[in-house]
Amino acid sequence: MNSSHTAQFAALAINGGHQAVGCGIPSWPPRWPAVLESLEQAWDTGSWGEYQGSPITRFRTAFADYLGSQHVWCCASGTVSVELALRGLGVVAGDEIIMAGYDFPGNFRAIETIGARPVLVDIKPNGFVLDVDQIRKGITENTKAVIVSHLHGQLANMAEISAELKPRGIGLLEDACQVPGAFVGGKSAGTWGDAGTFSFGGSKLLTSGRGGAIATNSDTILQRIKIAAERGNDAYPLSALQAAALTPQLESLTRLHQQRLRAATRLREILQNTNLFQPLDDDWSEVDSPAFYKFPVLVPAHHDREFLMAALTAEGVPVFTGFRGFAKRSKRRCDQVGSLTNSRQAAESTILLHHPFLLGEPPLIEAMGLAFQKVAACF
Repeated sequence: MNSSHTAQFAALAINGGHQAVGCGIPSWPPRWPAVLESLEQAWDTGSWGEYQGSPITRFRTAFADYLGSQHVWCCASGTVSVELALRGLGVVAGDEIIMAGYDFPGNFRAIETIGARPVLVDIKPNGFVLDVDQIRKGITENTKAVIVSHLHGQLANMAEISAELKPRGIGLLEDACQVPGAFVGGKSAGTWGDAGTFSFGGSKLLTSGRGGAIATNSDTILQRIKIAAERGNDAYPLSALQAAALTPQLESLTRLHQQRLRAATRLREILQNTNLFQPLDDDWSEVDSPAFYKFPVLVPAHHDREFLMAALTAEGVPVFTGFRGFAKRSKRRCDQVGSLTNSRQAAESTILLHHPFLLGEPPLIEAMGLAFQKVAACF
């Protein structure tokens, strides 16, 4: 952006800005009457103070039914769910675990906590998830498992990945922490792998402030998880109050998922015409239904991402960066396959919007799109 562009943008932001855009974004979490009723019931019955109260059993059963999974184990966070799931897969110190060079940092740390070694492979170009070709490059005789995360509205091809790993006897951990309610190849996200993980943090699509869960169809994996978690009692529990808050949300999850998807589709259409902000270029099949915890936009490498974010913020669009990725991690801590070019690009070029704006009325989505178009026109 040259000096004339800077002056032009400043004039637009001051005299014609859409700062009111942010005012129309729904708060999260909503004030669900059903959640309040469930919490009051836990209070009235006294189950809120039990170690393994009935709200936990109800949520565990309801969530398993929703996913179509045989077992659900509840725990304290999505981060803990990844560690426990890896232990459930039989991962021990010295094993190699393949993961993406761009992912949530807690997944890297979960591997290290066990004493296993992360092996970083690259993600798809202009995307955020692993594909089977990159995974193959990282497999060695010491590979015990692969963590595959669905991120920023993009779904990994779980059918291809599962078909590659199963004959090799390599475990598959599907990180669905960002995407409860999504479908991959006609199945609920989190049910393709030997285990699937979920997060119920305060900003998540299912929320209880904190909390997590693991889904699996394996009795053996479930038993290993129990052994790892039980230390006189459950060392990583989901509380009865958290469970009581979660169960009613399952009733609205599909409806809100469809609303977010419609809004994301419309915003993607608008952004494709800006010639600056690149939305996720992902063709969804008829049996895929992505979930948007974060809506992603990529900016060209030669543009100043921080300046663009400041411009969008001035227009009332709340944006932030993606993960830092692991491309700069020391070889002492991990192995890297190739240069991780796409992972570096994702870390340096991604702008994210939080999902509540996708639940706004259609005029809000149009206003968001207009704000992106306005900023792009200054360049």
